[in-house]
Amino acid sequence: MSVRPAWEVRENENATRWFDVRLAFTDGAHVDALAVVAGGCVGVEDVRAQPALSLDDLAVLADWIEDSLAEACGAGAAPEGCGGQGRRARPVWPIGAEGRWLVAQEYRAAQQDGADPVLAVMCATGHSRRKALRLIGQARDAGLLAPRRARR
Repeated sequence: MSVRPAWEVRENENATRWFDVRLAFTDGAHVDALAVVAGGCVGVEDVRAQPALSLDDLAVLADWIEDSLAEACGAGAAPEGCGGQGRRARPVWPIGAEGRWLVAQEYRAAQQDGADPVLAVMCATGHSRRKALRLIGQARDAGLLAPRRARR
């Protein structure tokens, strides 16, 4: 993922900043977005994806880019509220064995419903895709989920 400042408009003490956001996946898929940060709020103005995003994926796009965008806001002269106050609060998620067990439950429930299990973990925990994959891996390592690939 990369986040680059595109441009900034200042009016008195207020600033509106636009960022070019690019998510590139290992299979060649990519998502390009134009995000705007103003008054502590983040909006997505334009999205282009190859291949096209489903409506569910589009709904969680902000969650995917939220951490990287917050880091970019804090890197320079950020508008007031950027990087902490404007972000949505994550649900409280237990750590340790209980958290891994809950991740495994969410993962299995999504599989049984025919939904994307990684997306289900992302929605339940409020974390980005990368962090959700890390939590799923920890649940696998703890023996709560089947191994990803059978060993030969």
